[in-house]
Amino acid sequence: MKQQSLTPFKMKGKNGLTKKRILSHLIYNGPDSLASLSREMALSVPTVTKLVGELLTDGYLIDCGKQETNGGRRPNIYGIRPDSGYFVGVDIKRDGVHIAMLDFTGEMVMDMKQPSLVDHGSDAGIDALCQQIDSFIEMASVERSKVLSIGICVGSRVRANTGEAFSVFTSIDGSLRDILHEKLGIPVLIDNDSRSMAFGEYMSGVVEKQRHVLFVNINWGLGLGVIIDGQLYYGRSGFAGEFGHMSMFDNEVICRCGKKGCLETEVSGSALYRRFMEQLQNGSSSILAAEIQKGTKIGLQDIVDAAKNGDILSIELIESIGAQLGKHLSGMINLFNPELVILGGALADAGDYLLLPVQSSVKKFALNIASADTQIAMRHSNSSMNATVTHNYENIALLNLNLRFIYCFSVNFN
Repeated sequence: MKQQSLTPFKMKGKNGLTKKRILSHLIYNGPDSLASLSREMALSVPTVTKLVGELLTDGYLIDCGKQETNGGRRPNIYGIRPDSGYFVGVDIKRDGVHIAMLDFTGEMVMDMKQPSLVDHGSDAGIDALCQQIDSFIEMASVERSKVLSIGICVGSRVRANTGEAFSVFTSIDGSLRDILHEKLGIPVLIDNDSRSMAFGEYMSGVVEKQRHVLFVNINWGLGLGVIIDGQLYYGRSGFAGEFGHMSMFDNEVICRCGKKGCLETEVSGSALYRRFMEQLQNGSSSILAAEIQKGTKIGLQDIVDAAKNGDILSIELIESIGAQLGKHLSGMINLFNPELVILGGALADAGDYLLLPVQSSVKKFALNIASADTQIAMRHSNSSMNATVTHNYENIALLNLNLRFIYCFSVNFN
């Protein structure tokens, strides 16, 4: 039988909804038997058998063979067909674009990082981005009709329900999602990095049974992903989580939002970089000083790596940022009373140099009754679903984004 491409938008009616539930269950729980599926769906075995048979015929599922049992007749188990559909994730960053493709089970097929900058402020930049995505899909040697959706992740304010982005490609009038959909001919979803990473951790990271979670994204800026009772919280207009733009300091540092005194002017990767360079100019020593004197351009990751290699200046600055973060995170803990707070982003790679000051400040400033049941943890260093992928920030953000889009596809085909 010739493999068919998925046609999810034709899954309508009662049977279509049940098929979506079956696919969703198998995506999250792995291969399962007809008897187990019938219990999960609260349907008879003959009904589930019929629906699974149709999904097999349509190319959604595969027969995974017999299930191991302690005795008796071994039932067949069925799982998602990996090559029946693919997802592309696009992480638009300050220093380039990172693109990855996952199959329908969430396994990494291919990824590529483009170091060249895409002009975020012009129509030409959108065309260049589309060209990069088209070239990537072509290199992946996957039928374009099998690419089910493209997820765009940006580190800025996004109104996900309309697909509008307010800090990238600002020259356009309207929905970035719709424009990219029209140019690429593939459904596009868009969200910011903090929410995408929060949901990825919820689905496959450090989150276990917790349903009230805060994900703190400490990258060049500072963002917050909020999960309340197992659901992402967007707020009325989709801008919930702008933790970094709370006015906290009486300083003269202009934030990228245009205001002064925002939290991220002192608590973020950009703050770390600024303070590190200021300290060097004021005579402080660092293992990176010689490279800078040679004219080598260093980045945020270089400072984090220097801390991990014992550089005192880098360690002290990261610990200072961690203490400030913990102080202001205490207010979020008092406000949301979460079960779990996850520290993620580029600075999270510093490990205990960041985590311990955060924990100490939370103990000092948060209400004991509110923080008593709150665990503070680092993001999952192995949240990648492909063991061959290096565990750096970019890969984790991108894979978490794709996990979320697989979730959206399996639950909301239409």
